[in-house]
Amino acid sequence: MAKKRRHLGEILYKAGLVKKQALIDAIKTSKANHKRLGQVLIESGLLDEETLTKAIARQFGLEYVSMDKTTIPPETLKLIPEDVIKRHNVLPFGMNNGKFNLIISDPLDLDAMDAVRFRLNTELACRVANPSKIRTYIQESFDTRTKEDDDKLKHSIDATAAELAEFSDELQTAALRAEAAADGDDGPIVRLVNLIIDSAYYMRASDIHIEPMTDRVRIRYRVDGVCLEKDNIPKNMQAPLTTRLKILSGMDIAEKRLPQDGRIKRTIGGQNIDFRVSALPGYHGESIVLRILRPDAVNIGLQALGFEQDDFERFERIIKRPNGIFLVTGPTGSGKTTTLYAALQALNKSDTKIITVEDPVEYNFDGMNQVQVKDEINLTFEIILRAMLRQAPNIILVGEIRDGIVADIAIQAALTGHLVFSTLHTNDAASAITRLIDMGVKPFLVASAIQAIMAQRLVRVICANCKAVDENPDMHHLRLLKISPEDIEKSPIYKGTGCDQCQNTGFKGRQAIFEMVEMNNELRELAFTKAPSTELNKAAVASGMRTLMEDGKIKIFKGVTTPEEVAKIAQTEGIVID
Repeated sequence: MAKKRRHLGEILYKAGLVKKQALIDAIKTSKANHKRLGQVLIESGLLDEETLTKAIARQFGLEYVSMDKTTIPPETLKLIPEDVIKRHNVLPFGMNNGKFNLIISDPLDLDAMDAVRFRLNTELACRVANPSKIRTYIQESFDTRTKEDDDKLKHSIDATAAELAEFSDELQTAALRAEAAADGDDGPIVRLVNLIIDSAYYMRASDIHIEPMTDRVRIRYRVDGVCLEKDNIPKNMQAPLTTRLKILSGMDIAEKRLPQDGRIKRTIGGQNIDFRVSALPGYHGESIVLRILRPDAVNIGLQALGFEQDDFERFERIIKRPNGIFLVTGPTGSGKTTTLYAALQALNKSDTKIITVEDPVEYNFDGMNQVQVKDEINLTFEIILRAMLRQAPNIILVGEIRDGIVADIAIQAALTGHLVFSTLHTNDAASAITRLIDMGVKPFLVASAIQAIMAQRLVRVICANCKAVDENPDMHHLRLLKISPEDIEKSPIYKGTGCDQCQNTGFKGRQAIFEMVEMNNELRELAFTKAPSTELNKAAVASGMRTLMEDGKIKIFKGVTTPEEVAKIAQTEGIVID
């Protein structure tokens, strides 16, 4: 009888890689969201991809291969067609004992193994390697650029920029006339732009900032919310670089006095990536920012957002109510849209009609009716909202409540049987109530329509590859967070020491911290009497709300983030960082 395959969770638990409760929570999440357990553990920051791959190899009784220590001869790579290798993320490893050795990323991908078996008409002996590292190896192996070009381009943008400086006049003329498809990848300016964009993608950047200075053009990438300066380009490359980006994004290359917006679509790493491009005239020339819109950035599932279990259960219960308003508050860049999209995806069923009004629509989702605001043709939030109500939706998403008119319509929709999601810019959850009243919404409407309000911020997650106990944590930050030496003795504090995987920052990825207030009779009464936000906040805490600071402290002691990261958002409680 064939030996029964062990469960992945059992292997991870017995190896001491995942704690019991965390594993139980992850299994529940994987079943609820129809995701694999390993994917949930990686998204939750409980496991890195390399450790998961080794565990999967043990589960299936296959040999693990480290791609960092593996070299495949070019003639061996030719044994399988390039399209099969790229489509199925596999690598040939030669023949041995009459069987063909194949490096795979997923032992359950039977289609990949059947495709190779059919092409070669032979039996396979499979080995398992890290999926991302297989993909990287494939990209490097099948890169069609010459060795000479690689030496010039792969280490630094400066190398390309130096080459470009010799041909600036010709390139400026060529860039003005060329379309992306016409130039291909031959021109130096094309390669420079491609390198800037590709580097940002592989660094996990959310934005690319191209900023003209007095004597240079500065290139910065925003990674995990922090701008990292990586490269500088000679000043005489400013014009062709700007022109090339304008052509790609569909802007008017002759207009340099007014702000412009555009979009670029590009396939990188097998993913179709959108870039939202903004050009802003400045003293030293046009500053250009490319916002990278990754499809996987909003397809992370509710559990991976960073909820503690009790808040997660409350959140799930609230979003399943038939009507009312659920507000998510926080400053720009705090992950509000990602949270709302995750909620909508959890509710996106065939029997539910969802309509969204957004400015702009950044991500497209199947099963949702998404409407783009266009002020230039008078297609405003107000007009779209009124029309939406005639479409008989179950759920409405209003990208942002910007004024009293939109707030009034949203509240009327909530009171007439719709579930409304929206965002608001306030420092904490309780302040959203006073903000709506200040907009001119009647207090009794606010009190009766709102179901819950959630404030959130994003903190950087400690890199799993270089995570270590912080033997000397900054006492200033500990005092700000009211963490005592006794607390540290019970549970150590961690930090990232910096490595290649995290750009030597010590952080990789971000997670949200939350404070969620569910409306009750006391809070409704305070809202009705126009009580100040301080009173509302005290009542919310008394009713069981965990503040942003308290939620952050939980994540500190779990080893998810550092005291400094949480202290950065401490101003919401009147604390100022020196």
